[in-house]
Amino acid sequence: RPGLPVYAATLNGTGFFQFRATRVGADTALAQIIRLVEEAQGAKVPIQRLADRVAAVFVPAVGAVALAAALFWLFLGPEPALTYAVLTLVAVLIIACPCALGLATPTALIVGAGRGAERGILLRSAPALEIAHRVDTIALDKTGTLTAGHPVVTDIIPAAAGPADTDGAAAVLRQAAALEQGSEHPLGKAIVAAAAAKGLTPATAADFQAWPGRGVAARLDDKPALLGRPAWLTEQGIALGGLPAAVDNLTAAGKTAVALAVDGKAAGVIALADALKPEAAAAVAQLRGMGLTVTMLTGDNRRAAQFIADQLGIDRVDAELLPGDKAAAIGRLQAEGRTVAMVGDGINDAPALAAADVGLAMGGGADAAMAAADITLMGSDLRGIAAALALSRRTLRTIKQNLFWAFFYNTLLIPVAAGALYPLFATVGGVPAGLEFFFGDQGFLNPVLAALAMAFSSVTVVSNSLRLKRAAV
Repeated sequence: RPGLPVYAATLNGTGFFQFRATRVGADTALAQIIRLVEEAQGAKVPIQRLADRVAAVFVPAVGAVALAAALFWLFLGPEPALTYAVLTLVAVLIIACPCALGLATPTALIVGAGRGAERGILLRSAPALEIAHRVDTIALDKTGTLTAGHPVVTDIIPAAAGPADTDGAAAVLRQAAALEQGSEHPLGKAIVAAAAAKGLTPATAADFQAWPGRGVAARLDDKPALLGRPAWLTEQGIALGGLPAAVDNLTAAGKTAVALAVDGKAAGVIALADALKPEAAAAVAQLRGMGLTVTMLTGDNRRAAQFIADQLGIDRVDAELLPGDKAAAIGRLQAEGRTVAMVGDGINDAPALAAADVGLAMGGGADAAMAAADITLMGSDLRGIAAALALSRRTLRTIKQNLFWAFFYNTLLIPVAAGALYPLFATVGGVPAGLEFFFGDQGFLNPVLAALAMAFSSVTVVSNSLRLKRAAV
């Protein structure tokens, strides 16, 4: 209606309208994506803050070691003592320069975030990249996440005859389509589409009224008609006869059943199913192969949800959940000591995405879901979930490798720069031939080599981070 925003890539299904462009340039969705990537690359993850705290202690400690070594050799070293004292001081300060320590985390994070963007994995929160590697439980929404989000009519069962009664089935479908004309609900659209595919012309319904979460009511040929959840029709005093048995069979097969009543009498049941995404089974198997527990959180009925879960090999199912219930389910998993990632695409998933340790939103979903998530998968392919977690693990492993190399390098070479090899060479009669360039004639490290070693450590850390560009995620 007039005044509502229209986003780029919005599809106008019916009619036409005029719109005004109000956001261009830096305000467009693409510009916002670029900004989010840059912010993620520049943010500090918790492990970086640990490195900063270590560096805050390490730097003054190195200064103290350098000064102590210089004073030691000034008073107890070989002649000329002042020369060796100054060489030792300079060598220790150069070789212990924490460049590699400072580069360890940001270089890996920049390359990792860039690699993720190439794969359609958009990081809104840099700390989420670190937390994601600890995730041991994945909670998946069903509709629109595991399924395509486009239900289709699969069965039509008239109340007056069996499934083979084609005319009765056509009448049920035609009347149901009349009630759902103009509906924005996915199930309603599916019913209208099925009637159109069969060449049925729906009657015109009057006095239309929607009952959110239950169904719709209207008048067909001046008779009251209801279409919605079978339980709702029962609440309205409609006797369903033998239809509940058919409903049970349909829901056991993972389908959603809606019942139709005309003039106070049950007319039939229509079953709809939302097809699983082609890659859903492979994606779940991939997650299980990574050692993760996979659970499903859905608002659908339990039997239909369990049917889908059994098809995909999902470990645990929580069904018939309202949006707040999904967030509570995440809380229960966390209370068990689990680190939980929630994957969803709808507005009703937003509370759970915000409550999870890491929220992943499917890019084709609602803006509210993407706003609440830490990571957005720009496509709808479920295999992006495993790719995001794998990227997190690779990035954190690279950061740890970088930090280890930086600390190991300093721990190993600071004593050498401080003159620890002098007593060793003194006991063997001096520096062996061929090593004079490195250690002079007394065993003290050449400051030029200390500078080269310091630069080499930084190059090593950066090169190790750049390997993420070729990471298989």
